[in-house]
Parts: sequence; C-alpha cells; structure tokens
Amino acid sequence: MGRLAIWAGCIGVAGLALATPAPLTAEPYSWPIPAWMPPPPVPADNPMTTQKVDLGRHLFYDARLSADGTVACVSCHVQDRAFTDGREVPVGINGTFGIRNAPGLANAGYVPMLTWANPHMTSLEFQALMPLFGDNPDEMGNNGQEAALFARLAADPYYATAFPDAFPDRPAPDLFTVTRALAAFQRSLISVDSPYDRFKYWGDKDALSDAAKRGEQLFFDHRFECYHCHSGIHFTENLQTSRSAFAETGFHNTGLYNIDGAGAYPANNTGLMELTGDPADMGKFRTPSLRNVALTAPYFHDGSAATLDEVLDHYRQGGRSIATGPHAGHGATSPLRDGMIVGNSATKAEIADIIAFLESLTDTGFLTNPAYADPWPADHPAVADRVLP
Repeated sequence: MGRLAIWAGCIGVAGLALATPAPLTAEPYSWPIPAWMPPPPVPADNPMTTQKVDLGRHLFYDARLSADGTVACVSCHVQDRAFTDGREVPVGINGTFGIRNAPGLANAGYVPMLTWANPHMTSLEFQALMPLFGDNPDEMGNNGQEAALFARLAADPYYATAFPDAFPDRPAPDLFTVTRALAAFQRSLISVDSPYDRFKYWGDKDALSDAAKRGEQLFFDHRFECYHCHSGIHFTENLQTSRSAFAETGFHNTGLYNIDGAGAYPANNTGLMELTGDPADMGKFRTPSLRNVALTAPYFHDGSAATLDEVLDHYRQGGRSIATGPHAGHGATSPLRDGMIVGNSATKAEIADIIAFLESLTDTGFLTNPAYADPWPADHPAVADRVLP
C-alpha cells in the first residue's frame, strides 16, 4: 500500500487538470497510479471526486438498480474474478441470458470503445444505460420504470446524503447523476501492480519466474504475433489516456466461425458488422485487455474457450476447428479471418511458458482492494435479494 500512496501523490494533482473544477465542497480524487501511467480521460461534465466515486461504488453493488431487486452491476462483475462473472454469458433479471461474455472492468476508463462490438459505445456514462434500461435482452429491466428506479434510490437514507454530497447542484437520483456516479467508480478501477509490472517498471528481477520470463519472450516473438493486438501498457490496442492525441481502437475476426453455405453467420457472432453494415466487419470483435486474464475465464466474446490452454490452442491452429458441440466452428478456413491469425508450431513447453507469463499479469492487490469492495452490510435492502454468480 505504501507504493500506492506514493503513486497517488505523484499523479493526483495532474489528474485534476483534466476536468471541469468540482464544487468546493467536493474532495478531488487522487488516482492510485504510478507516475509513468497517465490517468484515464475524464469527461468535462463528470469530474472525479471522492464523494462521486464512493456513491458510484454503492450503486455498483446495489441490486435495487434492477426492477426485481436481484441484479446489481456486481452480478456480472465480481471483484475477485477481476470484475467478470465466470459465465459464458451473463444472466439478467428473470434468468434472462445475455448474448456476450461479460468483459472485465480493470482499467475500463482507458477503453475508448466499450462492449465487444459497438463502435458507438464510447463513454462509461453512455454505456451504463444499456444494463439499466436495455431490453434486448433484459439485464436490469428498468425500461419504462425509470421513475420507480429513482424513487427506490431516493428513499434510502444513505443516498439522501450521498447524492447531494456528490452532486450539490443536482442532489436527487436521476439519469444524469446515477450514470455519472457509476462511471466515476468504474474509472477508479485501475490495475497496474501485477508481478509483471514490478518486473518491467520497478526493476524487480525476482518478480517473475523463469517460466514467465521465457513466456514474455515468446509473447513478443514474431512466431506467435500475440503482441500485435495485445500491445501496450494494458495489453490491448484499444486505449486512450488523458495524454492521447486520439483513441486507438482495434477489432478483429479471430477465426472462431466461418460463413455457412447460405452466407449467414452464427447467431450473436456477427460482431462489428451488426452496426456498421459492412460485410468485411463480419465476426470482428474488440481486442480485450490481458490484464488479470488468468482469472477472467471463459474467454472470447461468447465465452467459448474454458481455459487459456484452449485459447492458445485456437491460435496455434490458426482458428477454430471443432466439428461438433455447442461451440462448433471452422473459423480456420474463414476468408474473413484476420491475417495475423496464421497458426504456429508451439510446443507444450512453450504454451506452458506463455501461460506462466499471462498469469504474471494478475494484480492481487486489485482483486482485494477495499476501495473496490462491497460497501453494504449483509442485511441491507441493497443486497438482501441480490443474486451473485
């Protein structure tokens, strides 16, 4: 924790310059990051304050955000799973299944395009509308019940104080304040203290095992091409910091499926083309971050790979080659498969080393940080009927 305190002192003041000044009663938020990591961009209409982040944390864990009081944000994003849920696809109210694997939220504030394949989902504030009010499929089920949602929150004694503290000029729960508080908390979810970080940026040569060091060399080797898409500080080509001149984005067809004889693609796997309408975008999905990847199984946009071994075998084959079962596909022969997915001749020993490297990206402090944990007492109405994975 000592290093985190030093990081906060190094970067906290710089982070404040990114946003419109907060009300005088608010406490400026200090980013828990090292000096070499710029803070994420912050919208001018949603400056970071400690009060807003704390309010967002309470909302994140509050199942009263759902119409039946069973689903909270944490129902799909659990801290000790690096804010994923361990399912192939998430489950909303009334047992409704989602259509995409729940992505992890580590460093979500740095991601310029949220969700797996929606190029219009460019802010955490906007993205919050989808689980709250989306109905295809239902997640929290509030479409048409907005007034009831805000009334539930307004009746809680904590919120009666917390909303005015976080939003002095707009003290009641409403669409503006709820989405901005949730976004502020999610921007605070920063993970940059893995063994690999200590090895790479702090000079701790003993932070990695010999296997992980060999795996690092393989990860950045042209034989495997991992680093071409999983690049940079967060191991993804989707990145925007407060210092970025522009947002970096990347979507790829990784050869999970192929076009069938009728020219159709398997349901829920059309990817970026669903919104762009461009046939060349068929099956393209956003490149995810690999931070904490050892804990975020199952993998891919559809949760169709149960282990890292399966993921690496997929890339070793140059795409999926499964004839039967729930995830059958022949993406290795797809004409839409990205040109980087060419296959390789990795040995079992090399695969084990790459996995050791990927495991070194696990930030245990992030998984146990009390600032990100559930703030509600176990018997509180916010959690009484909450369902967790």
